[in-house]
Amino acid sequence: MTRPMEDLLETAEKIRSMEIRGAALIGREAASALKDFALSLETSSLQEFNAEVSRAAEILLKTRPTAVSLSNAIRMMMRYSGDEVESARRSLAENADNFVDRSLKAIERIGEIGSRRIRDGDTVLTHCNSSVALSIIKTAHDSGKDIRVIATESRPRYQGHLTIKMLDGWGIETELVVDSAVRTVINEVDQVIVGADVITANGSLVNKIGTAQIALCAHEARTSFMVAAETYKFSPDTIMGELVPIEMRAAEEVYPEISELKNVRVRNPAFDVTPHQYIDVICTEVGAIPPEMSYLIIKEMLGWEIEGRIQ
Repeated sequence: MTRPMEDLLETAEKIRSMEIRGAALIGREAASALKDFALSLETSSLQEFNAEVSRAAEILLKTRPTAVSLSNAIRMMMRYSGDEVESARRSLAENADNFVDRSLKAIERIGEIGSRRIRDGDTVLTHCNSSVALSIIKTAHDSGKDIRVIATESRPRYQGHLTIKMLDGWGIETELVVDSAVRTVINEVDQVIVGADVITANGSLVNKIGTAQIALCAHEARTSFMVAAETYKFSPDTIMGELVPIEMRAAEEVYPEISELKNVRVRNPAFDVTPHQYIDVICTEVGAIPPEMSYLIIKEMLGWEIEGRIQ
């Protein structure tokens, strides 16, 4: 096995095992890995270059089937052009750099837009460990607003533990609760802010397991539910009628000793679906929109993806 492929497989395994986690970071790391692979690939044949890059892209795509940030990042990169290997290599590398730059700028911009919806004195509840949701919270805090955060543990991978460490480092007053305590604390909450793994054509949200229950609690309590999502997390596939695959992860994440039990199985879905009716606003880098506008975001921002699927 060549060194470029070994490095790419190492990144792929880190994404699969969730050593690299978070939809935005997954997209950027995959883009960087494919760029490094292309730059290191030793061949003078354009046909071989295209074949090897396509094979590497498929390996990355299969690591986390739900995360549309990953598939959109790879597809954006695979729109490279070139009549010979070196020009194709440069084109792919430029696409990767553009995606990473777009991702980082989007997070900053969403932080600015979303923070305007947070009022001084608000209590915010967040779930999992979303860089865009945290950007909104941090930007509000940095602007001088006195805010408090309630963070869920986000079992079974406990991404909420990462969240509270980040919030603590920023000097934001934070309280950690178990996921099942959301209904108990929701009446203290002014805003729920979560990230997104996928936004569908009808504005529904696919996100970390437990998000849908939080949205239901917020809806019942008439608490605002905000989704923070870069436009590359909207799914062109859903316009074409495809369903979002829900990743099922290992039983051992939930119950490490499961192999010792004969009559028990563990179901461990990584994501759930929140209906668009429970979402008040989706904050993107191009503005805060109602979920019903998701179709237009996909059409305007990712229209090239739709065209590529129409045969």
